[in-house]
Amino acid sequence: MKTPVTIYTTPFCPYCIRAKRLLSNKGVDFTEISIYDVSGEDRKALAQKTNNYRTVPQIFIGDRFIGGSDELAKLERENQLEALLNG
Repeated sequence: MKTPVTIYTTPFCPYCIRAKRLLSNKGVDFTEISIYDVSGEDRKALAQKTNNYRTVPQIFIGDRFIGGSDELAKLERENQLEALLNG
């Protein structure tokens, strides 16, 4: 079973689009959540999980925060993404 992937995004964000494209091209199912749909209280909790990461996308593989689009692409380039996805 694949590790669940959650990605927090905003509409029209080019980095969000790039990250979602990479995941889709790998056949990864992911849950997308618009940061605009997250309550203030949930945003505070999210900030704690991400060490106050302020930009989108914010990508989680399982419970692990991996960062944004650049970090996701780096994991792919370094052949580490598949192992994280397969838990």
